[in-house]
Amino acid sequence: MALNITRKILSTHLAKPAEMVPGEEIFLRVDQTLTHDINAVMTYLAFEAIGIDRTQVETSVSYLDHNLLYLDNKTPDDHIYLQSVAKKFGVYVSRPGNGICHAVQVARFGKPGKLSMGGDSHTPHGGAIGMLCIGVGGMDVATAMTGVPMRLKMPQVIKVNLTGQLKPGCNAKEVILEMLRRVGIKGGLGKVFEYVGPGAATLTVADRVTITNMGAEMGATTSIFPADERVREFLRSQKREEDYIEIQPDEGCEYDDVIELDLSALEPLCACPHQPDNVIPLKDVEKKKVQQVFIGSCTNSSYSDIAKAALVFKGHHVNEDVSCTCAISSKQIYKQLMHDGYIDMLMDAGVRLLELACGPCCAIGQSPATKGVAVRTSNRNFKGRAGNPTAEIYLVSPESAAATAIVGTFTSAEEIMGEDLAKLAEVKEPELFSVDDAMIIKPLPAEEAAEVEIVRGPNIQPLPVPDAPEQHLEAKVSLKTVDNITTDDITPASAEFSSMRSNIPLMSQYCYNRYDPEFAARAKALGKSIIIGGENYGQGSSREHAAINPMYLGVKMVVAKSIARIHKGNLLNHGIIPMVFADPADYDKIDQGDDLEVNGLIDQMKTRDVEILDKTKGISFKAKLELSDSELEVIIAGGQLRYLQNQLREMGVVK
Repeated sequence: MALNITRKILSTHLAKPAEMVPGEEIFLRVDQTLTHDINAVMTYLAFEAIGIDRTQVETSVSYLDHNLLYLDNKTPDDHIYLQSVAKKFGVYVSRPGNGICHAVQVARFGKPGKLSMGGDSHTPHGGAIGMLCIGVGGMDVATAMTGVPMRLKMPQVIKVNLTGQLKPGCNAKEVILEMLRRVGIKGGLGKVFEYVGPGAATLTVADRVTITNMGAEMGATTSIFPADERVREFLRSQKREEDYIEIQPDEGCEYDDVIELDLSALEPLCACPHQPDNVIPLKDVEKKKVQQVFIGSCTNSSYSDIAKAALVFKGHHVNEDVSCTCAISSKQIYKQLMHDGYIDMLMDAGVRLLELACGPCCAIGQSPATKGVAVRTSNRNFKGRAGNPTAEIYLVSPESAAATAIVGTFTSAEEIMGEDLAKLAEVKEPELFSVDDAMIIKPLPAEEAAEVEIVRGPNIQPLPVPDAPEQHLEAKVSLKTVDNITTDDITPASAEFSSMRSNIPLMSQYCYNRYDPEFAARAKALGKSIIIGGENYGQGSSREHAAINPMYLGVKMVVAKSIARIHKGNLLNHGIIPMVFADPADYDKIDQGDDLEVNGLIDQMKTRDVEILDKTKGISFKAKLELSDSELEVIIAGGQLRYLQNQLREMGVVK
């Protein structure tokens, strides 16, 4: 049978035979896991609680890359804990300064044909080299590390047939912004986007990572490119050509849908506030005065991205009213750019170089001014994402960002460079990078690891574990939200808040802080409560704190019009029952403070249809559980940790 790339990789990782019908559950063996510092403590606390002494997958890597701004003791304590627990459990550690997790993972660990699960929503970055990489919550990473097959609802596979070639001044960012413009922030739910065709062959791995990385903003399960000669070139540049295998779609294979995209027809684009799919041509953006430009993030800080931005800056200077910063994705890339003179170009132009870290993308430094206009090459522009809810965030390519920084308002590279624009097409990825893995700590042998003592600072508190649901639930609505609530709304980003994520009693006090400052106190006072959500509840980052904090405050159930994939999994893992309105119109009938009651909750959940009584209004409405049998078992057990422990006891793996 002719197979597309996605089905080829899934079929080789099936833990038990399955027909791979879209929407049906399949179980997969995982090859690689990754975590990063601001989410990882919960992952490894969970792995400790499970009781297995070593990761059971081929490669597990812990990255210290997001919060390198040490405001007080909390973050350094987290990093010391993460380094010690990695030694204990056979996990690689990429130290602060080595680079952003996705860039380093693809460069130093990624292999075509492998299946990876990472505790970050942009894990699909690895699809650029023909891997199947899926972003999940931290509890799912801990589960994968036990070697237990991971459940996944079989996605539809969408062929994106690329033709033509990008023009100078157009970046791969234009490709993914065009995709977002077409399908929207929910258009990828339950789908994998498979980029193929003659246009795909013109894109380097550095181009492809921008597209697969930011596919997360469409809600996609993941995105993937073929493992072709471009991937071979990339692995050769990393001195890992032996890891290359060719993976192409079979001739005549089937897809669930097809999107045609001509790269030659693209022009510079811009995502306007406050959603990544609010995309228009850059030339049509209102010429507002820009206060800040940030070039970097995992999405757009490859060698060629930064080199092209530097060429735009050459002979120019950052506008006196603009603060322009740049964060390069890895030490390896930084050194090569320095060697080739591009760092000099940036510094001569007045660009400020930041740490090799995620930083501003997740509000760790460089917050915009009050009502400021910030232009960024990162992946998200949600309200408050950059640390200031009053700011407006626009997303563009590095070339467009550099031009904008020079002029002080929205400008394309062509407007700056004129006839010299063609020079951008001359930038090539290095044939051979300098490979130095001294900043990666290798796992200890098992006998040495057994002697390691895990170091816990005072900020690292135990992982809260929810109780199993009871047959009768009566609780008030502690919050009613609007559409497209993000995990940033639920658990804010920033250096300060990120440093609290190991301490749920502390972090929970700031749950929904920017959306409804009274929520945490109200929910805690109620003891148990229910949240009513709109469309796409919990979109954005994979941070499971957006589920753990409400659970800790007594939230037992979320009933929404729809729930984003990763957040739904996190709610499930941490014992909050995720439901959707059977009739979305019922959302309008429920208000914050209403007293809701469910009789025979567990029995009703087994039917997937639950009747909820609004005692305040004297009305009833129906909600659905869009859960598989195994997911239902998880929620009835009281979350993934309890469920997994029960499984492993039955298997005789733990006591």
